[in-house]
This record gives sequence, structure tokens and C-alpha cells, in this order.
Amino acid sequence: MEYKMVIVIRADLGLSAGKAVAQGAHAAVECARKARAEKASKVRKWLSEGQRKVVLKAQDLDDLEDIKRRAEKRKLTTALIVDAGLTEIPPGTPTALGIGPAAENEIDAITGSLPLF
Repeated sequence: MEYKMVIVIRADLGLSAGKAVAQGAHAAVECARKARAEKASKVRKWLSEGQRKVVLKAQDLDDLEDIKRRAEKRKLTTALIVDAGLTEIPPGTPTALGIGPAAENEIDAITGSLPLF
């Protein structure tokens, strides 16, 4: 079984490339941290397979929140990133969502139709 992590970034915010990368990195780190505490065996498997990550696009906040709800309903680890507002966007703006690591088919059931970022 192959494991992966998915990072979903809001497309409607018009983030610069650097800001989007930073928000995605926050989501990956936070998701891995949470998963390590909750699902250590999945994290070990993901690490041993090369830590695959895929970055996808959510249309807007409603889309991001819907994806988060569906992932949590399936008991997947999630990490919603809310920006501090020091650079490009207002404080408290949700920017990115990490999901996993988990089995590819589990994550694809929720994010498989999303476009690449």
C-alpha cells in the first residue's frame, strides 16, 4: 500500500508563489506532527516510502472547509493553517489544509478530483 500526504491551498487568495509554498510547508509539518501522535504506524510507512506529498487547489474557503469535513469524517488526520497576517493577507485567514499521511486510496476518495496547485 502506498501512503501520501495532500496539501490543499486556496486558489482564491492569489497568494504569491513564496507565500503559497510557506503555507503548504506549515500544513505538511503540522499534519505530520499530529499524525505522529495519533497514527505512528502510518507515519513510519509514509516516511519509509519517501514522504510523498501532492499539492492541490481548493476554489475558496467553503471548498477548503468541505474537504476538511469530509477528511475528518473518514478519520484522516487534518491540519488547517490560519495565517498570522504579517505579509500578504489579513490575520486569521485560513490558507491551506494538510491531510494525512494515509493510504493513497483513502485520501483520493476525498481529493482525487481536485486540480494540482
